[in-house]
Amino acid sequence: MSPIVTSNMSAWRDKINGVLFVGLLAAAVVQIAAVPFIKNLGLSPLVVGIVCGMLYGNFLRGTMPAGWGVGVNFAARRLLRIAVAFYGLNISIQQIIEVGWPGLVVSVCVVVSVLLAGTYIGMRVLKLDRDTAMLTAAGSAICGAAAVLAFESTLKSAPHKSAVAVATVVLFGTLSMFLYPILYQQGWLNLDTRALGIFLGGTIHEVAQVVGAASNIDPATTEVATIVKMTRVALLVPLLLVLGLWLQRSTAAGAGSGANKPKLPIPWFAIGFLILALINSVDIIALPVLQSMRTLDIFALTMAMTALGIETRFAQLRQAGPRVMALGFILFVMLSFGGYALVKVTT
Repeated sequence: MSPIVTSNMSAWRDKINGVLFVGLLAAAVVQIAAVPFIKNLGLSPLVVGIVCGMLYGNFLRGTMPAGWGVGVNFAARRLLRIAVAFYGLNISIQQIIEVGWPGLVVSVCVVVSVLLAGTYIGMRVLKLDRDTAMLTAAGSAICGAAAVLAFESTLKSAPHKSAVAVATVVLFGTLSMFLYPILYQQGWLNLDTRALGIFLGGTIHEVAQVVGAASNIDPATTEVATIVKMTRVALLVPLLLVLGLWLQRSTAAGAGSGANKPKLPIPWFAIGFLILALINSVDIIALPVLQSMRTLDIFALTMAMTALGIETRFAQLRQAGPRVMALGFILFVMLSFGGYALVKVTT
């Protein structure tokens, strides 16, 4: 057997071993996330995955063969895109229509305003780099860790920037999950059940955190909140397409008029997301199969988050410092007060 063939076989073996290793870690993460204490905190397997991955990558990375890093990178990049596309099976057009115009208006206004304001404040006021500011804003504006992953894939940013963005999702999303039900029960949120569901779904970061907060109220609130949250998730597709167009124009402007015009970086996984959402809307997939596909997709996303964690170093997180948390706090305030005002006006 020639040295070239042997080398290629070795590379493929390392990649497969790396992916399998991430899969084993992700399986352990799923079990940890199911522990009642962790589950009651509203922490999804995605969030637990990046934390566990960071702990392994910083303290135990030497126990993993160096060649397996190719497989870890594959899970953090290629597998990520596939998993984000299949996340479209969690939403349907019927869900969006069911909430009506108030939920749609609140979702669109929250997503667009928080994303634009967060990126501007992060870059111009807090002097963060573009990718960190945009990832942090996307996590707050759209759907937490899943949005950070989708934007990271389009921006092709460094793993530690995704990690700090997810950290703001964990902190302020968890704070929202506990704070909003308390404020409602104390009479500080003067909203009926439907309006409260729109507020929770329109302002809390993670899907799991939305369900955790709304379930402390009643089932009707939980249903509305979940649908509004998934409406925000659906907005991920057009935003990624706009982001790809903006990146193309920015690259062309930076290259100068004499350079070849760069290709539009179309996020094909976003197109896949939309197609699968439409397929989910027409009920052609049997429910048991659909539930299995959703479970597998969450596991794939958990693998991607775990792999990102493994590639992240604490020293890189320290470089971001308190400025990322300051941006997360500013966006939390915007979501709280701006979201409440929007709900009052539209309902």
